[in-house]
Amino acid sequence: MVPWKVLASRYVLRRKWMDVREDRVQLPSGVVLDEFHVIEYPDWVCVIPITDGGEVVLVEQYRHAIARTSTEFPAGVIDGGEDVVTAAQRELLEETGFGAREWIRLGSCAPEPSRHANAAHFVVARGAYRKSAPTPDDSETIRVRVVPLEGLSSLVRDGHMVHGVHIAALHVAAMRGQITV
Repeated sequence: MVPWKVLASRYVLRRKWMDVREDRVQLPSGVVLDEFHVIEYPDWVCVIPITDGGEVVLVEQYRHAIARTSTEFPAGVIDGGEDVVTAAQRELLEETGFGAREWIRLGSCAPEPSRHANAAHFVVARGAYRKSAPTPDDSETIRVRVVPLEGLSSLVRDGHMVHGVHIAALHVAAMRGQITV
């Protein structure tokens, strides 16, 4: 496929966690789109922490955009210059107070490649264990849940886990033989 030609570009919004860029682009067909918006988020990491007892550590958080609580894997933004596994270790500890003995990178995905310019990275944390008390960010109110690994499918099926990237992480982990769902 031939890439679109960027004729002009400007930022219409710049904030701590997101920038919105407006591009004027020419498609390979010659059609010009005067306002094509791209949202630039930082990359982030999604951690699937599994205990030696075959349980998975999850978090429950209120998600304002959908006006409900969501059950999710621990996850968060990768700080500038931070590698994926280091970010996974930090996020797991901050959100749950858990550490892990083994860290396995599973890959990544583009959460919404049409308009979002970031990647979500997936990591399995094996041998997860309680290390300290959670220290969530000021904007986070988190409830930690430890559930049997076999219960993950029902969380998706019953509509408790609704975050698309977290569901993708679950499927990638299963495809790579890290978990059975």
